[in-house]
Amino acid sequence: MKERVVVGISGGVDSGVAAWLLKQQGYDVVGLFMRNWHDTTGLISAECSYEDDVLFAEMVAKKIGIPFHEVDLSEEYRKRVVDYLFREYEAGRTPNPDVLCNREIKFDAFVEEALKLGADKVATGHYARVEEISIDNNKIYRLLGGLDKNKDQSYFLCQLSQEQLSRALFPLGGLTKPEVRDIARDQNLANAERKDSQGICFVGKVDLPVFLQQKLEAKQGRIVEIPKKIYLPPKGDTLEEISRPVELTPDMGVTIGKHQGAHFYTIGQRKGLNVGGKEEPLFVLATDIQNNIIYVGQGQDHVLLYRKGLHVRASEVHWIRPDLAMPAGTSRRCLARIRYRQELQEAEIFSRDEGIYIKFDKPQRAVVPGQFAVWHDGDELLGSGPISY
Repeated sequence: MKERVVVGISGGVDSGVAAWLLKQQGYDVVGLFMRNWHDTTGLISAECSYEDDVLFAEMVAKKIGIPFHEVDLSEEYRKRVVDYLFREYEAGRTPNPDVLCNREIKFDAFVEEALKLGADKVATGHYARVEEISIDNNKIYRLLGGLDKNKDQSYFLCQLSQEQLSRALFPLGGLTKPEVRDIARDQNLANAERKDSQGICFVGKVDLPVFLQQKLEAKQGRIVEIPKKIYLPPKGDTLEEISRPVELTPDMGVTIGKHQGAHFYTIGQRKGLNVGGKEEPLFVLATDIQNNIIYVGQGQDHVLLYRKGLHVRASEVHWIRPDLAMPAGTSRRCLARIRYRQELQEAEIFSRDEGIYIKFDKPQRAVVPGQFAVWHDGDELLGSGPISY
C-alpha cells in the first residue's frame, strides 16, 4: 500500500512542483489548501488574493491528477500567529510570523487536518532537507539547509520539533529555484510563471503601520538623531555587556521630526521616517516604546547599528536536536544568522543558566529583539530562539 502524503498546496509554483515530484516518486498524494486569513486591511496588492490562490491550487492539482481539498484555519492562525505579531510589536519587538506560522499552523494545525485525510507524511514546498539518522537505536531527524543557497528556507523551520520533522517531507530541498520553474514549465503547470508571494505569511504584502493600527494606536512622538561621531563610555567585554544595546537618551542627540508610534518601527529600518535634508540616509538605531521615541542615525556604518553579541532567554531556547543541547557552563563554535538570507556567520555559542549567548567574530548589523537567531553546525540547523534585547 502506498504511503499517503498530504501536500500543503498554496497556488504557488513551489508547492505545485513538490506535489508533482511526490507523485512521480510513487506516493499517494493529496493536495490540501489552507485558507488562513480573510481580512484585507492594509494589503498593498491583491496579486496573491485568496481567490487567485485557490484557483491556481485547484488547477495544478487537477493537472497533476491528485485529489484537492480546502480547509479554513483562519481562527487558529489569528490566535496563534497574528495575535502574537500584535503583542510583539506592542512590546517594541519585531516578530517573525513566518517562523511561528510553520511551528503553529503548517506543522501543527495543518497536520491535524492532514491526518483526517489519512496522511502518513506532510509535505510543503520549502527549500530545506530532513535527514533521518539513528543514535543509540533512537531515530533522530536533522534539519539541513536547501542546496539552493539563494532559497534555503531552513531558517523559517527553526522552531520545529523532532515530532514535527518526523512527519515532514521537503521535495524541493535538493533543487534550485530555476530547476523548479523548469519542471513547472515542462509539465505545463498553470502557475509556472507565477511570482513568489511576499509579505506576511498567508496575509500578503501589507502596509505594516496600517495593518498594525487594527490593534495598536497611532501616537505621535519624537525622532531623535544621534550623531555619527558620538562619544560612548568604554564597554566591557562580558557576554552580558556585548549582548545589550547602548541605552540612549534624548540629550544624546537632537529632535529632527515626528513619528506616529515607536512600535511601528524596527532597528535598521530606513523607509517611513519622512525626514529629508541629510547627507546620508537615516536608519533606526533604537526604539523607546515607553517614552515613544525613535532614535536614528546617518549611514549604514553608524556605530550604534552594530553589536557583537546577542542573548536568548533560557525559557525560549529551542533545540531541534535535543541530544545536542548544551549544558549550562559550556560553549562551542558554531555558525549563526539573525535573519533570513543572511550568510551564516562565524560565532561562539555559550550556554548559561539565564539562556544562550552568541558572540560573533564580527559585529552584526541590526540585531533586532524578537527576530529569531539560529545556530548551525555546518549545514545542520541545531537550534533557535528569539533575540531578547
